[in-house]
Amino acid sequence: MNKNNKLLNIEDLRVYYVMSSGSVKAVDRVNLDIGKNEVVALVGESGCGKSTLAYSILRIIPYPGRIIDGKIYFNNIDITALPEEEMRKKIRWRNISMIFQGAMNSLNPVMKIKDQLMEAIIYHEDAIDDVEGAYLRAIDLIKRVGLDPSRVLESYPHELSGGMKQRVVIAMSLLLNPKLVIADEPTTALDVTTQANILELLRDIQKEVGISILLITHDLPVVAEIADRVFVMYAGKIIEHADIYSIFKEPQHPYTDGLISSVPSLVEGKLKKLKIMKGEPPDLINPPSGCRFHPRCPYKMDICEKEEPPPVTIKEGHVVNCWLHVKR
Repeated sequence: MNKNNKLLNIEDLRVYYVMSSGSVKAVDRVNLDIGKNEVVALVGESGCGKSTLAYSILRIIPYPGRIIDGKIYFNNIDITALPEEEMRKKIRWRNISMIFQGAMNSLNPVMKIKDQLMEAIIYHEDAIDDVEGAYLRAIDLIKRVGLDPSRVLESYPHELSGGMKQRVVIAMSLLLNPKLVIADEPTTALDVTTQANILELLRDIQKEVGISILLITHDLPVVAEIADRVFVMYAGKIIEHADIYSIFKEPQHPYTDGLISSVPSLVEGKLKKLKIMKGEPPDLINPPSGCRFHPRCPYKMDICEKEEPPPVTIKEGHVVNCWLHVKR
C-alpha cells in the first residue's frame, strides 16, 4: 500500500505489562497499517494481545501496561509522542473512536441514553452552551444506526435489548465524525441474527461515511463478512497478513490454517470435519524461543525452536512469518 494512503501505521510496537513476576509481552514488535476507507481485521485467540494493541492506539492501556518501544502514526503524526491533552482534544473520539467489547459495560446504567450521548458531545467539543445542538445530533445519530429516537433516547440501558445497546454504542463511536473506528469484538454475546444485523450496519456506515475500521475478533466468519485485509496475531506477534481472499483460500502459516480449519462449514451439503489445534497459547511472560507457535506446530523444524522467522512475501500484500517459506 502507498504510504501516503495509510491512515494508521504501527511500527515495531512493543507493549508490556510490567509486574513483579515478570513482564507480559502482550504486543511484541508488531507492524500493522490501515488505509483510508479500509476495513482491516485483527484476528487471533483470546489473550494474544489484540485488545492491548487497540488500547495502545488510543493510549488507554490499563495499568501496569505501557508502551516500551515503537511508533504509532496517525495521518503521519506520531501519536505516541503527543501530550495527553492533545490526545484527548485532537485524537480520542474526534479522530479515532472505539466500540468497546460488551455494550452493557460501555453504557452508564443510571443515565438515560440521550444524556450519555449529549455529555460526550458537550465534553469533547466544549459546547456547554449548545445543549440543543447536542440533542439534535443525538437524534440524528440514533436514526443513523436504525433506531427510533423517541423510544431510545429517553430509555436507560437496561430497557434496551442487546442489539439495541450495541447500536447505541456504535452511534457513540460516530459522535465526532472520526476517521478511524476500532471495533473490539462488536458482536460478542449477541445472537446470530443480531450479529448479522450489526455487521451489516457497520458495513453500511463504513461505505456511507467513508471511515476506516479496525475490527478485532476471534470469529473468522465475522471477518469474511466485512474485512478487506486480515492480520493474524499469535502470542503478541503478527504472523501473517493478506487480503481477505488470500487468507481464506491460501493460508500460509500453520496457525492461520488451523484457525480456518477449526470453523464449522458445509462441503457439498455435508458438515466438514473439524481439525483440532493441539496445545495451548504460551505464557507471555516466558514465551517460547524462536517461533512462538512451534510447540503446537505439526511442521516444526529444528530452526523453529532456535530462531524467530523473518517476514516472507508470498505475493504482493501477502506476508507470512514462517520458516516453511524461507529459502535456505
